[in-house]
Amino acid sequence: MTDLRNYSLVTAAYWGFTLTDGALRMLVLLHFHQLGYTPVQIASLFLLYEFCGVLTNLVGGWVGSHMGLKVTLFAGLALQIAALAALALLDPNWPVLLAVTYVMGLQALSGIAKDLTKMSSKSAIKVLVPADADGALFKWVAILTGSKNALKGAGFFLGGLLLATVGFRAALLWMAGGLTLVLLATLSSLPREIGMAKKKTRFSAILAKSRDINLLSLARLFLFGSRDIWFVVGLPVFLSASLGWSHPQVGGFLALWVIGYGGVQALAPNLLKIFLGGGTPRGGTASAGAFALAALTALLAAGVSLELSPWLTVVTGLALFGLIFAVNSSVHSYLILAYTEADQAALNVGFYYMANAAGRLVGTLLSGIVFQLAGLAGCLWVSAGFVLLAGGISLLLPRGVHAT
Repeated sequence: MTDLRNYSLVTAAYWGFTLTDGALRMLVLLHFHQLGYTPVQIASLFLLYEFCGVLTNLVGGWVGSHMGLKVTLFAGLALQIAALAALALLDPNWPVLLAVTYVMGLQALSGIAKDLTKMSSKSAIKVLVPADADGALFKWVAILTGSKNALKGAGFFLGGLLLATVGFRAALLWMAGGLTLVLLATLSSLPREIGMAKKKTRFSAILAKSRDINLLSLARLFLFGSRDIWFVVGLPVFLSASLGWSHPQVGGFLALWVIGYGGVQALAPNLLKIFLGGGTPRGGTASAGAFALAALTALLAAGVSLELSPWLTVVTGLALFGLIFAVNSSVHSYLILAYTEADQAALNVGFYYMANAAGRLVGTLLSGIVFQLAGLAGCLWVSAGFVLLAGGISLLLPRGVHAT
């Protein structure tokens, strides 16, 4: 019962953070697009966010294993509150260089906050689920990941709606206040020792991972890079500039995409039950999903290049992308926990999500550059190449449930 209570507390804190994280992303993107910034300039606003995620996951896993996941979880919440409040001080009359530098710095702080919170929440599941309960582990990972992405989608819609109604500054202050309530409500509830390693690991060992964790992490890098190449800048700017959608419409579409994606992630254990014969995912599951996604992305890229109906390619096609991507992401999230021991969960999950953040960093940078040079079609062709690499790497993963 205590473990269920702690799982609920961790999940609730993660939900509150995720809602503000999705809204902040949409607020910044649409606000600066409205101010006339180019796709490359908009992408640059998120680069430090993603880069700091790489460093945070790497160091945060070690800190969590030494000091407990409660420390890293609440540090993430507090940093996000500070970033939201400081961003509300942005003056639209500032010179472009000053504004971009200021927002990049605060986005870096938000990136640290996001990955501290995510690493803490995902690691806590491994600690709270009984050993050798592989089916339960897959189920609870899928529920946490799926619900998180559904709320992030709701955050996209919330961001677009708040920007259109109360404006940029008021939206940020409202979110900072709401997240403060989440922090205060859960601060005294979690045990301090949750997630601490029984045997302390030297800092120099944070990069010393098994072959299979390294392979899975590299596949994760290309998988998430493939999504963000078109999702971060290319798609929202395309919907706004090329199709003439309003801010709430753009935010609403991206929200529905991520909510649907999250729902599929939560249902992944049931969706895969037929293909897995009642078992749990293995390395072959990840590679098969990646190759299917690569084929679909290539078809979408061809459709956009041939200027077929945007509703067929962009709207319907990317909905199918989200379905396959969601299942593959859930498989990855399960495998990293299946490949690690409970008292090393923070270290290994931190390393794994470092690769995840690196993929988002590369994808974010390429999203602005490729979209400016070759449009949405170019973004999708590069995305297809990335996910093909993810599938090839996944072929090297072990065929069994656990790492060799």
